[in-house]
Amino acid sequence: MTTVFELLEKASEKYPDKEAVFDGANRVTYRQLIEEARLIAAALAQKGYQKGDRVMVSLPNWYEGVAIYFALARLGAILIPCNTRYSREELLYILENSGAKGMFVGKDFQYFDTFEQYLKSRNEDHHLEDIITVRSKKSEYSSYSDLLKKGRGYPVPSPSITPSEDVYTILYTSGTTGRPKGAMLTHENVVYSATITVDALKCSKDDVYLIPVPIFHVFGLVPGILSVVLKGSKMVFLEEYKAINALRLIESEKVTVHYGVPTMFILELNHPEFHKFDLSSLRTGIIAAAPCPEEIVRKIRTEMGCDIQVSYGLTETSAPITFTSFEDDDYLKSTTVGKFLPGYDGKIVDAQRQKVGIGEIGEIAVKGKGVMKGYYKMPEYTQAAFDDDGYFYTGDLGTMDEQGYVRIVGRKKEMIIRGGYNIYPREIEEHFYKHPSILEVAIIGLPDTVLGEISCAVIKLKPGHEEDEQSLKEYIKDKVADFKVPDRIIFVDKLPITASGKIIKHELKNIITEKLKATLR
Repeated sequence: MTTVFELLEKASEKYPDKEAVFDGANRVTYRQLIEEARLIAAALAQKGYQKGDRVMVSLPNWYEGVAIYFALARLGAILIPCNTRYSREELLYILENSGAKGMFVGKDFQYFDTFEQYLKSRNEDHHLEDIITVRSKKSEYSSYSDLLKKGRGYPVPSPSITPSEDVYTILYTSGTTGRPKGAMLTHENVVYSATITVDALKCSKDDVYLIPVPIFHVFGLVPGILSVVLKGSKMVFLEEYKAINALRLIESEKVTVHYGVPTMFILELNHPEFHKFDLSSLRTGIIAAAPCPEEIVRKIRTEMGCDIQVSYGLTETSAPITFTSFEDDDYLKSTTVGKFLPGYDGKIVDAQRQKVGIGEIGEIAVKGKGVMKGYYKMPEYTQAAFDDDGYFYTGDLGTMDEQGYVRIVGRKKEMIIRGGYNIYPREIEEHFYKHPSILEVAIIGLPDTVLGEISCAVIKLKPGHEEDEQSLKEYIKDKVADFKVPDRIIFVDKLPITASGKIIKHELKNIITEKLKATLR
C-alpha cells in the first residue's frame, strides 16, 4: 500500500511542471511542491523531529500547508491539523492531549503569546519545543522560509513506514457534542479514502478542483488534497469562502470539480451576479455535511452544469463511506447519501447492535479500509466505538432500502423524545430546507417539565425573504406527524457552525435555552 508521501513522489515524477496548487496568491508546480516538502522535512530532521512526533498545523488554505502536510508524511511524523478559529482553550486541550512537539502557525495566529508562555514554562508535562511561523517572522522563532534555507544540503530522512499501521494524522473531531477526540488515521486509511473518492467522481489528471472547505478538516485534507495529488490534478483554494469569489475562480481557473456544503451552493446560485459567470467547465463535485433539497440538487445540475454527487462520511472514516452515482436522479441525491463504497461493509443496527429490517431506523455501523485506528489516548472511547468484529459505530441514525441506498435521519445524541415520541431532527430539517425562504435550519430539543422535551426550529432566512412562526408551522404541518411540528420557531441572523459547515447544536441549544428560559415550563 502507498504512503502519503509516495502520492506526491509519483505525481511529481509524472507531471513535474504541472500546476499543483493555486491558493489565490501563489501558483506552485508539482516540482516546487515536492522540493519544498523535502526541504521542510530535512530541516525538521535537523531540528530533532523524527518518526512518531506529533506536529500541530494551524493554517488557512495556503500552499505552504500542503507542503508541510507532505513534509511530515516524509518524516513519519504525525500531522495534527487545527482549526484556525479554535479558541485558546481548544488549542491548549489539543496540544496537551496530543503531546505535540512543534506547531506551525500563520501570520494572524491570535494566541501566539499564550503558546510562547507555554513553550517557555518547560515543566515536565509540556512537550512543546518549537513554534514555526508561516508568512510572518518572530525574531526568536524559525519561519517557513528559514526552514527552506536550513533544509538545503541536508539529507531527507527516509524512515520505514508501514501504511496499515503507522498513523499519518490525528484529526480532532469538531466537537459538536462536547470535547474533541483525536481520530488516528493511518497512511492506508487516507490513501484508500482518496482513491475511492477519485474513482467515485471519475477524476483524471485534467481535473481542476475548487476546495473552499478548510484543509485542516477531513473534507479538505483527504477528498481534497490527497485525491488531487493522487491523480496529478490541480487544486484551487479559497482562503475565506465568499460566493462571488467561488464563481470567479470557477470561471478563471476552469474548475471541473466543485466541493462544498449545501449553503455554499445555495449562496452561489442565489448570488445576484450568478448568471454573469461562465461555469461551463464544471463537471461534478461533492456536496456533504447537511441535507440538500431536491430543488438545489436540480439547480446545481441544470444552472451550474455540475453533476454533483452526495456523500456521507466522518472524520473517523477518513471521510467518504457512501456516494451517490452519476446514474442517480435528483430525488435520490436529495433524499439519500447513496450507497456504501467498495471496500466498506455497512449496516443499520438497533440499541443492542443487532441488524434492523429494511427501512427501519437504527445506528449506522461500518468497517473498511478507511476506518480509523482508534481515538488517541482514549482507549475507553475506542472500545465503545467498535465491536469485536471491527465495525465502527458512527452515532448517526439512518435507514437502508432494498437497493442499499442510505438515508440519514440524525445523530443519536440529537434525537428528541417529546412525550414519549421520538423525533429525528434531520427529517424535519429536510422538509424545511425545501422552503424557498429558508437558508439554514436546525431542529433542537428544549427542556419541558410536562413533555420532557419540546422541539424548536431555529431558522435563518434567505436575504430579502420574510416569514413568521405561523406561516412556517402551516407549511410543515401537512408534511409530518402532528407531534413532529416544532413547538417553537425562532428566527436568527446566524447559527454557530464548525469550519466544515456543520451547525454546532449543543452550543445552539445552550443559546436558545438561555434566550427562552423565562417562557419554558
